[in-house]
Amino acid sequence: MTSADLLVDAFGRVRENVHAAVPGLTRDELAARLDPGANSIAWLVWHLTRVQDDHIADAAGSEQVWTAAGWAERFGLPFDDAATGYGDNPDEVAQLGAVSADLLLGYHDAVHARTVDYVSGLTDADLPRVVDTRFDPPVTLGVRLISVVDDDIQHAGQAAFIRGVLLRRR
Repeated sequence: MTSADLLVDAFGRVRENVHAAVPGLTRDELAARLDPGANSIAWLVWHLTRVQDDHIADAAGSEQVWTAAGWAERFGLPFDDAATGYGDNPDEVAQLGAVSADLLLGYHDAVHARTVDYVSGLTDADLPRVVDTRFDPPVTLGVRLISVVDDDIQHAGQAAFIRGVLLRRR
């Protein structure tokens, strides 16, 4: 097994978790928040996918799926196309209230396909490349990819928790 194989597996687990949290929920359930300041499943999945899209596109030197494939227009959110949800306030989280499960999963699957295409071609020699000098120490490609997996898995777990609460309330 190579590093690329491990990364493909890790991002595949993110996709599996997203696909376990979203299907079968109504728009109202996807938008539900356990308290007024909490994130919704829709926001969590959109955010984790936006971060993955942003970071993979940056590492690959390519345009984000969000803009390249028209997902920004399909979502119709009142955010700048560069927005990933980082630091969003409760009013901004609420903007994801009208999205459907199909829209969320479609965007996530498109980003996942782009991610797998990129990471499957990586070698161990690619991973020490510095991709972000804003930190001390600078962030390498390997560290950035693991950071995205970690963030995505946490948010997918939060979405799964909310799903469980909502299904018990039905």
